[in-house]
Parts: sequence; C-alpha cells; structure tokens
Amino acid sequence: MTFLYGPVLVTLVVPAALILWQWRQGRRSLALPFDHGKPGKGRAWWVFLSLADNLPALVLAVVIILLAGPIRLGEPKDKRSLTNIELCVDVSGSMTAIFGEGTRYDTSMKAIDSFLTYRKGDAFGLTFFGNNYLHFVPLTSDVSAIRCAPPFMRPEVAPPWMGGTEIGKALRACKKVLAERHEGDRMVLLISDGDSFDLGGGVDLAVGKELKDNNIVVYHIHISDVRIPDSMINITSITGGEVFNPGDPEALKEVFKKIDQMQKTKVEKTIGDTLDDFWLYCVIGLSLAGTLLLSWFGARYTPW
Repeated sequence: MTFLYGPVLVTLVVPAALILWQWRQGRRSLALPFDHGKPGKGRAWWVFLSLADNLPALVLAVVIILLAGPIRLGEPKDKRSLTNIELCVDVSGSMTAIFGEGTRYDTSMKAIDSFLTYRKGDAFGLTFFGNNYLHFVPLTSDVSAIRCAPPFMRPEVAPPWMGGTEIGKALRACKKVLAERHEGDRMVLLISDGDSFDLGGGVDLAVGKELKDNNIVVYHIHISDVRIPDSMINITSITGGEVFNPGDPEALKEVFKKIDQMQKTKVEKTIGDTLDDFWLYCVIGLSLAGTLLLSWFGARYTPW
C-alpha cells in the first residue's frame, strides 16, 4: 500500500503526542467521604476513561491518513497486442478475370471482409495498386471504410495509371505506412494475380530486406492460374511470411483463416490501474467516531 501524498503522514506525530500526553498526566482523583469504609483505587476506571479520552486523537490520526490519499494497484489486466495489417490489393485489368461466381477482385474483397471479422481489434489499412498506388484507407481499427471501399476501386473504374502491376513500388509504399506505427506487430497482406517487372535484377531481395529491417511480415495471395513468381517467394521467405495460391473461392477463404492462425493475436499482461483505498480507513474512522459519541454520554472524568 502506498500514499498519494506521503509527506502528510508526518503530521501523525500530533495525535501520537496527544495520546502520549494523555497517558503521562497521571491518575486524576477526587477525595470523597466514606463512613467506616475503605475507598478503592479506581484503577480500572482510570484506564477506561483514559482510553475514552484518546478517541479524539485516534479519529484525528484516521483523518490524516485519509488526507494522505491511500492507494493500491488493481489486478493486472490482459491487453490485446495490436497488429497493424496493410491490405495491398491489385486493381490491374487482369483482376477482372472470372474467379468463382465473380471476378478475382470481387472474390478477394469478399474474403477480406471475412478476414476483418477474424482479426477484430487490429488496425487495418487498405492500399490499391497497379502501376501506381493509392492509400485508400489509413490504418484504423474502424474497418467500416474498408468494407465500403470495393465499388470505388474496381479494376473497371480504376484510373488508367493503375492498369499495370508494380508490386515493388506498392510494398515500399506500405512499408512507409507501417514504419510510422510504433506500437504492435506489422504485416502486409498482398493480393495480386500477376508478375511484377519492377522486382527483377535483385530488387526483390532488396525490398524483402527493407521490409524485414522494419519488422514487417509479408503474406502473398497469388490469385491466378499461372506460376507463383520467384520474386514473391523470395520476399515472403525473407520477411517470415508465406505465399498462397488458392484455386477457388473456398480455398481463398481457407487461406485467410490459415493466415489468421499463423499470425496469432498476442495478449499481454499490463499493470493494474491505481485505485483509491479509503474503505478500511473510513470504517475504522466511523467506528471510532461512533464510540467517541457514545463515550460523551458518561465515559468521562467529572470533578463532582
């Protein structure tokens, strides 16, 4: 137990001095006439009345303790460790290819919607990319904007400068966004169906190292029938992530579930909140004050 205003406790010397003075006064007596009797010493009554006289000093001591602000630490709490997840979605023309009952883009965004439910409490950002990139939704734990985003950046309505596929440029843009987050883990979930010409000549290794140096894990969902690009295998392996190649919409949903299991939510113990601890002292103080009130009805010295 600690006190918010510890120096106030120094004033406890006042009630202590009053109690000491009370007991050092000596016995108070009054001579009374007795016929043929031996007067008693009245020691028991002296102790009882002296204790009653100490009650005001004890009440003062409790008041001083309350003014010092007794506090205690509450129970440690479980805190969900935040994961910052940047969703990086390809909106090039090839994402209009049929995949299941819709296009690759539509099916991917539906799967992302389910993934947002799995990771409730994490921070999500949404970046669309082609030959350029657009940070459509900043990192936030309010995912309603991401759920409303699909109609606005469909490949059919995306700007012309989004037509190609430059994954390297998009990953570096996501790295800048995540590097600004100082709390929690960092992850990029990249969804694309093509190869990227800007990752050749060892650039993929450089991008992977940059991401790893910033503690960013990359998971890549290659939503295409063609072979998974070696560059993406290199980047994901360097950062500690993985590449997935779902063959149908159901497999795509399972991929998101697997990523959720691989990137487990962390729970940390936090120090409990500081709480006031007045209850015991209030009970003691009220008990002493009540006893003092009762003592005034007769438990006191009288000179007659």
